[in-house]
Amino acid sequence: MSSEGPVPMVRTEPAGDGIAEIIMNNPPVNALPAAGWFDVARQVAAAGGDPGTRAVILRAEGRGYNAGVDIGEMQRTAGFTALLEVSRGCYEAFRAVYECPVPVIAAVHGFCLGGGIGLVGNSDVIIASEDATFGLPEVDRGALGAATHLSRLVPQHKMRAMVYTAATATAAELHQFGSVHAVVPREALRAAALEFAGRIAAKDPVVIRRAKESLNGIDPRDVNRSYRYEQGFTFELNLAGAGDRARDAFVAGGEHSSAGAAR
Repeated sequence: MSSEGPVPMVRTEPAGDGIAEIIMNNPPVNALPAAGWFDVARQVAAAGGDPGTRAVILRAEGRGYNAGVDIGEMQRTAGFTALLEVSRGCYEAFRAVYECPVPVIAAVHGFCLGGGIGLVGNSDVIIASEDATFGLPEVDRGALGAATHLSRLVPQHKMRAMVYTAATATAAELHQFGSVHAVVPREALRAAALEFAGRIAAKDPVVIRRAKESLNGIDPRDVNRSYRYEQGFTFELNLAGAGDRARDAFVAGGEHSSAGAAR
């Protein structure tokens, strides 16, 4: 038996030059349970709170970047306890990315769904692989949320169409909108993220931290409050029974039942 123990769902690794990599890895589809979202929040906050950190890269291993929350966890738990925990976990993770004192670069590959949109939408810079797709399957899961963050990635009417139909957008489309900084081959994604993070890390760290603070200060939307407002409608849908009906149908669908949506 290995003495190393299980691989954590979320881990932080130094990449040199003041760059911290925070890596999500929860097979099969990187859908995170409540504990995973709180781990993202804690590790992003810890990295940003380290005075030696100059930039953070938030990336993933496996088939895709992030498939949202673990719906199976909620359906295995009686009552609303799991729903409330994952709701709070998503809120804290998204807030930690937005409020991280240093720039956060999201390195996105494969699918980025639900809660993944919350992480990416609150990041400072997005670098994506050619196979990356972005979407909110919330309406198909009896939920709402993260339209706040999707609206930072695509124009208003595109966002609405994506929410109503659960359609996805490609990395190339987001690059045309200006929200994805660069699109690269999948095998070059990490190197591209490290190269960009290195350009930030080479700047005066005091100036960069003040730049992040000032940019958040002039943001036209309070993303934390806006997302909490959206979450209220998910609670309403659950009280009405729509949430459980949609999630039960999803879990009954088979192997992809752990792939969820933001709450």
